[in-house]
Amino acid sequence: MKSGSDLKEKLVQQALEEGFVACRVCRPWDVPKVPERLAAFLDAGYHGQMGWMAERTHWRGDPAALWPEARSVIMLAESYTPEHDPTDVLKQHGHGAISVYAQNKDYHDLVKKRLKRLARWLIAVAGGEVKVFVDTAPVPEKALGQAAGLGWQGKHTNLVSREWGNWAFIGSVFSTLDIPADSAEIDRCGSCRACLDSCPTDAFPGPYQLDARRCISYLTIEQKGPVEPELRGKLGNRIYGCDDCLAACPWNKFAVAASDIRYAAREDLAAPALEELVALDDTSFRAKFSGSPIKRIGRDRFVRNVLYAIGNSGHPNLRAAAQSLTDDPDETVADAARWAVEQLS
Repeated sequence: MKSGSDLKEKLVQQALEEGFVACRVCRPWDVPKVPERLAAFLDAGYHGQMGWMAERTHWRGDPAALWPEARSVIMLAESYTPEHDPTDVLKQHGHGAISVYAQNKDYHDLVKKRLKRLARWLIAVAGGEVKVFVDTAPVPEKALGQAAGLGWQGKHTNLVSREWGNWAFIGSVFSTLDIPADSAEIDRCGSCRACLDSCPTDAFPGPYQLDARRCISYLTIEQKGPVEPELRGKLGNRIYGCDDCLAACPWNKFAVAASDIRYAAREDLAAPALEELVALDDTSFRAKFSGSPIKRIGRDRFVRNVLYAIGNSGHPNLRAAAQSLTDDPDETVADAARWAVEQLS
């Protein structure tokens, strides 16, 4: 068995070799404020239709309860910094804006494979048991990331770092080994409000608070059924997610280039034409977005978003494409089509 400090040094080095931009360690019980913050979020109804957030709150609020045998949580950041300005596409009203993280392969698959390789290495050199998580389990990854010193939760509630800005995926490896912990990071947002002021839908009731019901990422990905009419016009041409608050963060001057080419934007997804996307049926939608996180929302929800973008485009030549879907079998799609036609009339 290697000494704790020696193992920690080799662990960090191995993580960097795997492609992560940072590796820090904390204890599962280092996030005592999470239960209170989670309860306040849920009590305010900010989670909207995401009912799963109100489930298993004893795990979501207390990582130590998720796996009592764990003694260390290895927190890792993987950069997906875009090579282009993600706000440029917002001016191209005949094209759709897709969140940077979804312009190529599904990050869940890529990050999890990297985490598993690191976990297998850890077992091989030091023993113990491990569990890996990336965004799909009831784990408060952002809070653990701050506790481990990976970064701090900015006013937009996402993790921010002096070393890599805020363009990064966060993953974790829980271990039964007692690995030396790092110091928590402090809040370095200061008086800056760039992220808050950039939000098109005013989704932040205040600093460090997010009302998902007004967040464009939630509205275009998580929300089932029609989007409230008052918010449709504010979606602009954003058809899957939103990067405005991330792109506004000044700490991105320290952003690190993505190490995996599979995060680079696919040519057909950097600024796809709305006229082409709105014509997708279920089969062509599945084929186009195979291996993409976009696939999980399904054709109907995606085309709904495209129709809102068409309605906001100001391009009368797109009216016929919207008109053709006013009798779509999916009523939400048909409603979005009728709205788009009305906006362009």
